Amino acid sequence: MQTDLQKIVSISGQPGLYKYLSQVRHGIIVESIKDGKRTCISASTKISSLAEITIYTNNGNDLLLKEILLKIKDNTDGEQAISHKSPTDELMAYFEKVVPEYNKEKVYPHHVKKMIEWYNILQENQLLDFAEEEEENTEAAEDEDTSATE
Repeated sequence: MQTDLQKIVSISGQPGLYKYLSQVRHGIIVESIKDGKRTCISASTKISSLAEITIYTNNGNDLLLKEILLKIKDNTDGEQAISHKSPTDELMAYFEKVVPEYNKEKVYPHHVKKMIEWYNILQENQLLDFAEEEEENTEAAEDEDTSATE
């Protein structure tokens, strides 16, 4: 089954990653990817979908987190990456090897630490097979064409 990064979220002030389950009156219900515990998160809490996260590059084009995760996956042959608890200089050297085009002035060590931690969480839970957005958009367009001809 493919992973939809739109439904994988990071919650400000909470460690780890969560699967979005549903919306309720005053927030959303999420499930921890690590332990499967469900919780209600307030609507006032900052929540970021992994599909919307980007990093700065030297060429001015932002790089999607999905692309970075795939680069790490290629670099590790689908295995765990370096630990996010490694010394900062090791993390930065590793990240520069994997994503050489990142902007060193705007991407800070704590950003790199989070991305590597997220990669390892997704890898551990076999969630690195991402749904292709183009395929979904193409299928939706085909469905519209089919309904228009009926």
